[in-house]
Order: sequence, then structure tokens, then C-alpha cells
Amino acid sequence: MTYNCEEIMTKSSTDPHRPPDNAFWFLPLGGSGEIGANMNLYGTQGKWLMVDCGITFGEERSLGADVLVADADFITQRRDDLVGLVLTHGHEDHLGAIEYLWPHLQCPVYATPFSAGLLRAKLSWRRHGAPQVRIIETPIEHQWNLGPFQLETIAVTHSIPEARMVAITTKHGTILHTGDWKIDPHPQKGPLINQAALRALGDRGLMSVVGDSTCANATSAGHSNSEEDVKNELISLFGNHKQLIGVTCFSTNAVRVGSIVEAAQAHGRHVVVAGRSLWRMIDIAQETGYLSKDATFLSVQDAESLPRDKIALICTGSQGEARAALARMSVDSFPDFELEAEDAIIFSSRDIPGNERPIARIRNNLLQRGISVITWRDRPFVHASGHPYPDELTELYQWTRPRMVVPVHGEYEHQTAHADIAKKTGVERSLISTNGVIIDLNPDGPGEVGRIETGKLVVDGRHLRPVRTGAMGHRRRMAEHGGIMVTLVMDQAGRLLQDPRASLLGLGDNEGTADPQTQNQVAQAARRAVNEMAKSLRIEDAAVEQEVTHALRRMIDRGHGKKPLIQIHIVRV
Repeated sequence: MTYNCEEIMTKSSTDPHRPPDNAFWFLPLGGSGEIGANMNLYGTQGKWLMVDCGITFGEERSLGADVLVADADFITQRRDDLVGLVLTHGHEDHLGAIEYLWPHLQCPVYATPFSAGLLRAKLSWRRHGAPQVRIIETPIEHQWNLGPFQLETIAVTHSIPEARMVAITTKHGTILHTGDWKIDPHPQKGPLINQAALRALGDRGLMSVVGDSTCANATSAGHSNSEEDVKNELISLFGNHKQLIGVTCFSTNAVRVGSIVEAAQAHGRHVVVAGRSLWRMIDIAQETGYLSKDATFLSVQDAESLPRDKIALICTGSQGEARAALARMSVDSFPDFELEAEDAIIFSSRDIPGNERPIARIRNNLLQRGISVITWRDRPFVHASGHPYPDELTELYQWTRPRMVVPVHGEYEHQTAHADIAKKTGVERSLISTNGVIIDLNPDGPGEVGRIETGKLVVDGRHLRPVRTGAMGHRRRMAEHGGIMVTLVMDQAGRLLQDPRASLLGLGDNEGTADPQTQNQVAQAARRAVNEMAKSLRIEDAAVEQEVTHALRRMIDRGHGKKPLIQIHIVRV
């Protein structure tokens, strides 16, 4: 097909980013150039389809907030044109944002039974009421139509049950959205990757693959481990330790939990569970057949009377989450349960980029208390990645033979490595995706066809706030420079009726408050600033606030080298 760029960029007078009839668009709102917050849009004939809607973890820029989501304002303004949301699997970085964003999207959500169960459990535990999400359960492999999109989901192996790729066909051709996947010949539970269906896509002709890049870089050469390897390694390790042995892993990894159960049974240990999200997953996995209903799981309270050498602990906190069970156990603040010297904790996971420091903090806390720590660096088979290594990417492209690859779900290093692998297998073209950039998916097309504003929202209590909003800026400034609040009691003529009162936070050494001398200096600087003002200006609150603020900024900068957040409270009598 010959493309006319001017024709493709012809805009509707009411919507400059309406998907045209003569193109098939891809627009990532999150998950391209980063790990997590996956949110992808496909557009044609004026309609949009969303694939996944996930979270990522908080960072230094998001003080006081643990969760970030992609800014979905672009699609919420066009929700009448959104035909649905398809979930590839149940990990938080693919479905975790639904509870926050669905009220603004109002579209049906298509999920497998296991993913649907995880989503319903999340919504039911929400503190302030759950949105009535329209969840439509579909089998792992299913075919259906949504507007101009014909969908076919294909079973793959991953680190969670019921993962699937999504083949999307329009009148322009077929693309494959991989989601998260790997090639595991022994996944323990669930189907193998459907190689025949993927080869069939290649035989029919595949325009593009929009693909997972997480483990494409050179540091992850070869092929990923199998879940069978992990099970055998856990059985071996459980036999090497005489005290309590614990494992922390992603709470959604039902297969890994099943392997821990088998390792515990092999050595006569009872399985003890710590972490609310693990309990929820266990209930769902037993209902959907991914964990045996005969398996017995004990609470930490039930474990009080057990000998230490008869306990196999499974706990949340593999990514350093501050409120998770392992973080609290590492500092002996978990209720009703304590870790002891000579216990052992296995990290059956890898560090998600950005989480290295809090994870290291937990490991150091454990080691300082005489608790053994075992990671994949010590024993490579204690964890199996759920993402494709270079050899697996090569196999996928040999099966599907796409004409173009769009690497997503990874940082730029991973995306470029993914593109290099695709090139070596004969793929004609690769386009590195970036959040907010609209890509035409036809290999003969112009590539980038537009850009929109995008970003992240902080889940701040009951509210969603932009990362760069004033509230977040104030928190960062308070954290770095402290804060000052000054109260001025004045009459209507602008006279001070009493000495200014100053409160300082984060500017002293006395439990975070300033010493009396500094407080007095601030109060006197505020008095001088008012007294030096023209009388005609003292009657204006805004003028007084501005003058006192400037005076205090100069004083604190000279004396402390800080730029605190300053608030002036004026009371007129």
C-alpha cells in the first residue's frame, strides 16, 4: 500500500487525533521506555482499543505516594470511542490502574477467569468503595470483534497463570501485541505457549509485533529458566537448612507458590503465609485450579506452636515494599511473628529497576540479625524470569516473521537490544516507541504520525494528582529544605498587635524542629520586614505576605543555605 503522509495527517476539525480510516495506529500512554504502568491504545476508523491498564511504583519524585499510573486524560476525553479494554494477564503493572481509572473510562474489561478474580479481589478490598467495573470473562484463547477490531488471544507462558498475547486484525492487516511472555517448556501449570497459533499468524502475514523488551539486553543472554528448574532448586535448598526457611516472591505467582508447597511437603514442613495479597491470590488460585484445594496454608498465628525446622514461610515484600510482611519482619515489627538468627530467606525474584535500594535495605537488615539471605545471584535457579531472553525473541520472530517490530515494556536499553535481535532475524523495520508518540503500524507507513501530552499521575490518598502538581512540588521542597510558617496579627491600619509567631519544620536538629534562637530570628526578621514597609502597603495582605516571604528567604539562605517552603498567615483584627 502506498501512503500519502499529508492524507494520513488530515485532522478532524473537532479531534486532531481521531484515528483515520486509512491507517492503523499505536499509541502507548505508559510502559514504553520504562518498566511498568503499561497502557496501550490501538486506533483505526475513529475507534480506540486499550490493551492493559497498569501501575508502577512510587519514586523519589512522588513523596508520600506508593503508586503511579499513566495519565489517561487523552482517552478519557474520547471514551465514547473506546470499544473496550483487553487484559493480557493479571500482574499489577498490567491491571492495577483499573480501580483508579475505570470510572473515567467506563468501558468493558475483557479478562481471563484468573485475571478477573484478581481484579475483583482488588476492587473488593478497596477502602473507599469499588467502582462497578464491567468485567467480561473470556477463555485464555478466544476470538471476538470489538468495533473495527477482530481479536484473537493466544496462550503463552509467563510468571502468572493465564497470560496471553493479543492478535489484532483490522482491514489494514494484523499486528501482535505480546504482553509479557516467555517460552517455558515445563511451566508446571497451564498450557504451553501456542507455537502453532503463532506460526499460523506468520503464514497469514503479520504486519507488526508490539513486543515485550524487559529481558532483551545483553545481560540476559540465552534462554530464561523454567519453573521446573525453580521447583527443583527450592526442594534442594529446603533440605539444606535446619531452621525456618522463608521465600518471598510476587504474590501473583501461583505456580511459584505451588512449587514452595511441594518443597515444603518434600521435607515435612508446614506452609505459613504472611501477606494479605498472598492470601487473596491463594483463594483465587484454588478456585481456578492453579493450586490444589488439598494444600494447607497456615497463618502466622497458627505457626506459633510449630518448631522452627517445620516452618516454610511464604511472605510478600520481594520488591522492598515498606508495608509488606518481609519489610516489617526484617526490623522485627511484624505482629505475632518473629524471624530469628539462623533462619533463611530466599528471594525468589529479581529486582525491578528502581526498587534496588529498598530491597537492599531489607536484605541488610536481615543479614545484620544473623539471618541467611539467598538470591538468584547466589543460586540462579531460585527464580525464573517471566520475560523472553534473546533466544526466545529470536524464536518468536522465526515463527511469526513480522515485517516490523515496535519494542515496548522496557527502558531504552532494552528496546534497542530488542530491535537489534529483530533485525538479526530478518525483520525489515523497527521503531522504538515512546509514551505519547503515535505510530502507524504499517511497515510501509511513515512511522511517527503525531504526539500527545502524557505523563504520570500519583495515587495520593483518594485523589489522582500529576507528578508535577503543586502538592507534589511542595512535598519535595519540604523534604529537601524544610518549611516555615509565620503568623502575623495586625490591625486594619497595618500595625502589628503582637510579636510574630514562627513555626519551623526540618530546619533544626531538635527532633526536626528549629532551636528557639532560630525561631526568634525568624520572628524578628518578619517584624522588621513589616515595619520597613510603607504604611499604605501594610493594609494589603498580599503585599505583606510577599515582603515578609522575601525577607525570610534571604535570611534563611544566608544562614542555612536552604530554600524552605514559606507560608505567611495574616490575622486582621
